Amino acid sequence: MDQSPGRVYTFHFIMLCLSNALFSASFNMLLPELPAYLTRMGGEDYKGYILALFTLMAGLSRPFSGKLTDTIGRVPVMIFGSLVCVVCSLLYPLVSSVGAFLLLRFFHGFSTGFKPTGTAAYVSDIVPATRRAEAMGMVGLFSTIGLALGPAIGGYISTQWNIQVMFQISAVFALLSVVILAGGMRETLADKQGFRLSTLRISKSEIFEPLVLAPVIVTFLTYLSYGALFTIIPDFSSHLGIQNKGLFFTFFTAASIGIRLLAGKVSDKYGRVPILKISSFTMAVAVFILAVSHTPAMMLTAAIIYGVSVGLNSPAITAWTIDLGHPQFKGRALASMYIAMEAGIGLGAYLSAFIYHNDTRFFALTFYCTAVMTLLASVYLLFIYHNRRLQVMWRFVHMRAPIKRFLR
Repeated sequence: MDQSPGRVYTFHFIMLCLSNALFSASFNMLLPELPAYLTRMGGEDYKGYILALFTLMAGLSRPFSGKLTDTIGRVPVMIFGSLVCVVCSLLYPLVSSVGAFLLLRFFHGFSTGFKPTGTAAYVSDIVPATRRAEAMGMVGLFSTIGLALGPAIGGYISTQWNIQVMFQISAVFALLSVVILAGGMRETLADKQGFRLSTLRISKSEIFEPLVLAPVIVTFLTYLSYGALFTIIPDFSSHLGIQNKGLFFTFFTAASIGIRLLAGKVSDKYGRVPILKISSFTMAVAVFILAVSHTPAMMLTAAIIYGVSVGLNSPAITAWTIDLGHPQFKGRALASMYIAMEAGIGLGAYLSAFIYHNDTRFFALTFYCTAVMTLLASVYLLFIYHNRRLQVMWRFVHMRAPIKRFLR
């Protein structure tokens, strides 16, 4: 599909944003309630696996979603991701053992392994390159709206009715996302191929795109904190006397929504790297504040700062990945970035649960360790990324593209 000069907010773009909001709300409404649900099954010691297994499958499926996005098309990949949410949400009430729950949680990760890859590639096809971050920011804005509404809706439904009803509503949201994609989205991949089983064969060169190494590193380091916070915050909220375990995420999301209205435009104007330097440092500051928080007000202040940093980070990192990647292999480039994202979230979730170990004495230590890991993203951008000697060494090893592609 040809890009219309200067035009972003087309009918297809708006519908894609709406689909994203429904998809995001579908799986995010489960997150605050799943730790307690697993605990009632007797799986209290496995709470760190709720996010870790989900993101592990998402990461493992990324090479496949990237290749399929570049071969069979963007829309089929997005539809498959949303359909996984429908099926898994309907199956949660049917599992009664810890092992079955964790296995289902593992396969639920297919959803975010496919949908975001197809979405980002689709957006890059229909918007001008000069407004790429702005468009990514707006798509992310709707995802963030889903992130905000999801936990609040899920918490309300599980309180007023029960968690089984919450699972059913989650499935309905995902199904509405599928209806939008199947009913009104035109395919944008020019040389679309039919699906064959041979398409699922992945070679080594199709797993990772070396051209996007820098965004991959920054993505991994910044999303460590994301996984940690989604794992620990529900318990930390209860520890501080906050009854609504989704309140932190509501404040975080509201701040993220506010900044996303401008973040993409700023990234398009001033560049990806300067914005990422600021956002990664601010992210670390927010987690440091959580480490010293002893009142709900301090925790919610950290939530706002963290939301601002994520709102700045997300559109810049996605646009940077597309900028550096090969135009014919957008799916592969985006899949590489998302693999790093899932690895960061999963490792962050696992490490935070390991350090915390269901002992409130270790909340501060968990947050301190997470903040230090996040700060490494700023260190990389400030002192390593612009080291030309390292860039020359990397090009010599891979012999892929001129150095200037790494300096965009």
